[in-house]
Order: sequence, then C-alpha cells, then structure tokens
Amino acid sequence: MPDYGHPLQFGTFVTPAAQSPQQPVALAQLSEQLGFDLVTFQDHPYQPAFLDTWTLMSWVAASTERIHIAGNVLNLPLRQPAVLARSIASLDLLSGGRVELGLGAGAFWDAVEAMGGRKLTPGQGVEALGEAIDIIRGIWDVGTRTGLRLAGEHYTITGAKRGPAPAHDVPIWVGAYKPRMLRLVGTKADGWLPSLPYLGPGDLAAGNATIDAAAAEAGRDPREIRRLLNVGDHLGSDELIELALEHGASIFIITGDDPAVMEEFASRIPDIRGAVDGARHERGTEQGRVRSPIALSRRREGIAYDEVPPSLAADAVEPGDLQYSRVRSNYMRGGAPGIVLRAATVEQVVDAVEFARRHPDIPLGVRSGGHGISGRSTNDGGIVIDVGGLNGIEVIDEFSRRVRIGPGARWADVAAALAPRGWALSSGDYGGVGVGGLATAGGIGWLVREHGLTIDHLRSVELVLASGEVVRANDDENADLFWAVRGAGANLGIVTSFEFEVDEVGDVGWAQLAFDASDTAGFLERWGSAVETAPRDVTSFLIMGRPSPGQPAIAQVMTMIDSEDPDTILERLQPFADLAPLVQQSVQLMPYVQVMSNVQGGVHQAQGEPAARSGLLDHFTPEAAQATARLIDSGEVYFFSVRSVGGAVSDVPPDATAYAHRSANFSVTALGADQVRLNVQWDTLVHAHMDGLYLSFETDRRPERLGEAFPPPTLARLREIKARVDPASVFRDNFPVAEAEAART
Repeated sequence: MPDYGHPLQFGTFVTPAAQSPQQPVALAQLSEQLGFDLVTFQDHPYQPAFLDTWTLMSWVAASTERIHIAGNVLNLPLRQPAVLARSIASLDLLSGGRVELGLGAGAFWDAVEAMGGRKLTPGQGVEALGEAIDIIRGIWDVGTRTGLRLAGEHYTITGAKRGPAPAHDVPIWVGAYKPRMLRLVGTKADGWLPSLPYLGPGDLAAGNATIDAAAAEAGRDPREIRRLLNVGDHLGSDELIELALEHGASIFIITGDDPAVMEEFASRIPDIRGAVDGARHERGTEQGRVRSPIALSRRREGIAYDEVPPSLAADAVEPGDLQYSRVRSNYMRGGAPGIVLRAATVEQVVDAVEFARRHPDIPLGVRSGGHGISGRSTNDGGIVIDVGGLNGIEVIDEFSRRVRIGPGARWADVAAALAPRGWALSSGDYGGVGVGGLATAGGIGWLVREHGLTIDHLRSVELVLASGEVVRANDDENADLFWAVRGAGANLGIVTSFEFEVDEVGDVGWAQLAFDASDTAGFLERWGSAVETAPRDVTSFLIMGRPSPGQPAIAQVMTMIDSEDPDTILERLQPFADLAPLVQQSVQLMPYVQVMSNVQGGVHQAQGEPAARSGLLDHFTPEAAQATARLIDSGEVYFFSVRSVGGAVSDVPPDATAYAHRSANFSVTALGADQVRLNVQWDTLVHAHMDGLYLSFETDRRPERLGEAFPPPTLARLREIKARVDPASVFRDNFPVAEAEAART
C-alpha cells in the first residue's frame, strides 16, 4: 500500500536550546506565520543544554494561535504515562485542540538512570511503551465509568480516575526503527515517526511492510496509521512527492533552526500538495478518515456512515471515537446518538441537512452552543447536527446597533462582545445557553420586562431549509418564515445567522435575596403582585426547591434593575425586601456582562432523561399560589422556578410572531425525577391555572402540549408554513407542528 490517503501536512523540528530560551519560541511563531501545520521539539530531559520540552510546549501553545505542537519524541522513561496523559489532555483543552503526542521508548539509558529513571533493555522499553499507550488511552477514556486498572510488567495502575479527555482525538505517534517497535506501531499506535537520515536503503518500505502486517494481524486497517518523516532541508520537491505517493509519508517535518531554510521550504508546500492531490485524483486513491475495527463495531443501525459528506467526515463523531463522550449528552439528558455532524460553515450545514434527509426513519437533533434543558439536542441512535462552530459575533451597523450572531455562540460571549460599546441583548438567565435554541423559541432574560423577548430584537435570519436551500427571512423577504422562526424555528430549518438590534444598557442593579417562604402560597402571591406593579426596569426571577426536613422553605429571588442610580435601585427593591423575613441578601451595581458570566465550564455528561413541565401564568391569584405551593410540597419537584415576563413582551401583538402568549406575566417551570409522577402532580394541581407553555422547558410529549404552546390560529398558520417548507418533516423531533408527526409524538 504505497499511499495511505492522508492529507499532506508539514511541520518544523526546533531545538529547545536553553542558552537562547526565546529563540525556539520565536521559531515556533515563525512556523505558524509561514503556514506550517505543526511545530515539534526534541525531548532530552537529562540534557542541561536544553529547555524542558513540556514546559516549552506549554509556553509555545500560549504564544501561538493556530499551529499544532508535539514532542519529537517525548522521552517516556522520564515521563510517567498517567500523568503525561493528563498533561497532554490539559494542554490540548487549553490550546483549543492543538497538541499531538509523539512518544519514544527511550534511549541514552545511562543518562535516564542518572536522572532517576529505570534502565531498561531495548525489549523492556518496547513492553513499557505498549503498556504506557494503554494507560494514556485509558485515562482519556472518560466514557468508561469504572476506574482504570492495569497490572503490567512496568506500570501498575490501581483504579485511577479517568479524564480529562483531550479537546480532540490526540494521535499517538511513535518513533521506531527496529522490528519489534515497528510491530508495536502496527498494533497500537496512530503514527510512525522516524527520521529519514537514520533510515538506510529499503528501510522505509520494509518498515511500512512490518507495520502493515502487524496492523492486519491485529485486525486493523493499515491506513489507520499515519506515516510521518523528519527530513533534512536538502530534499527537493520531487523527492518529497515520491515519498508521499510511493511510501505513504503524509507529514513532513523539516529539521533545523534556520529561518531562511524554513521560509524556502514553506514556499514549496503549495506545489507539493497540488502535485500529490493531482496524482491521487488520477489514481483514484481513497482518502479520508479511517476508523478502527472496534470503532466500526460501535456504529448504529440505519445510518449510512460511508455516505457522510466529505465536508463533514473529518470532524464527524461516532460512538467509537474518543471524542464521543464529549458530544453524546447535553446538560440535562444522557444521549447515545449514532453520529454527530459538526458544522462550522453554512455549506456544511447544507450537507448535514442533506444527509439527514436521507435518513427519514431515525431521530434528528440540532444542537447550538449551549446546554438544552429539554434534552432534545441529543437522541438515541440518531443524527445530531452540531452548529457550535458557527459562533461568530460581529457588529454590522454601529449606528443602528445591528449585530450578526452565529447560532453556536453562547450568550455569555455575546454579552462580552457587546459590553465595550455599552450594549446588551436580553437573552435568558444563564450565559452558557446557546444562541440558536433560545433565539428561535423566545428568550426570557434579565431585561425582558423592559426590552422584551430576545426574538423581539430579531431583524433578519439566514436559514437552511429541509430542501437544503439557503434563504434569508425578515419583514420584507420570506416574511412568513420570519414570523414562524420567532417562536417555532426548530420546525422550519437551521438558522445559520441571526441579525439583532440590541439595546444600550449601562451598569445594572443586581440583587440576590433569600427569603423564609414557610408561607409558600402567601409568598408567591405577594411576590407576583410586587412584580406586576413594579416599573418595567425591574425583572425578577424566583427559585424554590423541596425544603429540607425540619427546615423552612427558602425562596431565592434574583432581581435586575436597569439603572445605574443606587437610590433608584434601593427604591425598586424595597417592595421585594418587605415580602417575608430575609435570610440572605446581596445587592450590587455591576455591568450586565458580569451577571451573564455565570457559566460553568466543562463537558456536559448528563445521564438519564430530564423531566420538566412548563406553563405560562397571567397572575399569581390566591388559588394559583395555593396550587403551586402544593406542587412544591408534593415531593415530586426538586427545582421550581418562575421567570417574570409581561411589560414590553405584552406590547407586541399576539399574532406578530409564533410566540403568541403575550399576556402572561410569568413563565413557570418545574423539574422532577420522574416524568409520569411529575405529570400527575402538575396536571392535578397547577395545570388549570396555566394559559400556554414555553416549549424550551417542556419534556412532556403528549400531543396536547402542542396546542398549549400555540393557540389554534397560530398552530394553523405554522402547519401551513411547515407543509410548504418541510413537507417530509425532516425537522420532526422538537415538538413537530405537522399533524401526522404531532400525533405520533
């Protein structure tokens, strides 16, 4: 197999010279500027003339933006594999997925022993490297819940906790020359990294043959293993092209520290790539990502994996991939999708929709950049289209405060981008929420009573329809679609960009008050009245949960006052402070962006199914307050929240958008441990007091929920639009409005 089909990449091999510590950093930065894909550093921890390679790699990662970084190769005998696994994963996360792992079994054993390492024979070094690879991959395997154990000849792991997982599938490249090491590469590694000057005539072909045979014997496709070469600057372009086409080399790393040589080599890269791509096209060489037999065995039925569009294949995540544990679930729901298609361009979204259209019988989820309370952005065995990569935020008109935002952005990032201009956009109550889901559903945020819903600031969208057509929708163009997107966007397509008109917002009053709400019904009634009678610059949210045994019920009230004047803030808060005995209070004057920075990092790894009910309430009448208190006391609700609406939301006519319940003053949400039991309590206690619901917080899939979310005239209009733009119901798994799909839900 002379050509393994991997795309060509090019790197540099920099000496970590300690006498000029900034020189290797500067050479790494130059490598990035010249367009190299990779910068690598030799690793000799016992050599005082060299900087510590791992420290240098960390510094370089922070000093560059795009280029990938690797040791060439890291000295395993002086780097404990479990710790190294976490170091690699940590730096990969911090750098945005730019770290690769080159490993060596060890050399210069006397120097290793002098530094406290174990002196091994060559055979023992190979054994130790094999065990280390298993440990490193085991630490990265966060999808396995049990601790990592390995009883090897050289390493013993007794239940180490797994994680963190790297930001991308970090390959393990091994520097190898002898047959036993080459067989290890074929059995366990992701790449072979020799130096061409150390190879004799025929060694490259023989090495490939040994690796390929070992791979086949282990049940692997030899194409899984990338072939890299450290090469000198004397090789001409024709020689490099031959090494790629006849010997399978796909990553060439030029040795030496001469900037002029690096620049000359970089100038030849486009022609080399073009020649190799042209020859591959003529030969019909199969290119693309190759997965292991284990990964292939975890594929789900019904998905045409081999038909994934080329534009998406490289970044697609399947159940057998290392990255699967990072993308399978969301904030509230444990998922097991058959494939996650990560789209970072409009064209990729079009390709993803086309792929989904060819799978009408499996679930389809669309995920933006956030967490998804309802859980519908993941599924079991289906397709997930992840548009988190479409996360741009740009100002398109300073005068009209018009901004364009991608669906994959998060609201904390939006707030941070707008803050320097003194702007803000009311957008939910948590900065980790993604723009796409919220801005097609409604958007009840901290400024909602004064500035309305998020969708009320929407001026235009770009949308990929089920047909793959890309359209714009606004008041003048595709006006029906624009009407429907604002409240029911999940039924119509995938929005790839939003244009908003944002508000001028300075510092705000931010109050966090905790009350003794033992008289829960009375407290809810008084709080509701205080909200309704407050000026519009006041927005207040309430959270309660099951009271602890022997403890009073506690209500947490978070209130934003859109004012920079302390006296005004205190005046607005006084009616709330008088509601009940205060047990804790905090009142601050702060930028809006600071409130929206309440983002927890990390990967969403929920398990199970969320159980949530949602309702819209006009007033906390005594009857509604008493029924709500009984719901909270039932023991079936562990989290209960009320978001104030009203104010500017009610100024918009109910037929102006698909979000039609404009008269409600409160949006109520209850989370429970079991959907059936929660339904019983909700249906018997509070349902009669509600008038509509907010679908983003609803997990009850009974058909009548759709009629509560959309009044009859709204639903009828939505169905007419749905029949026109998505007659096959490609977008059918997020409370579909089409009658046939709704009946099956």
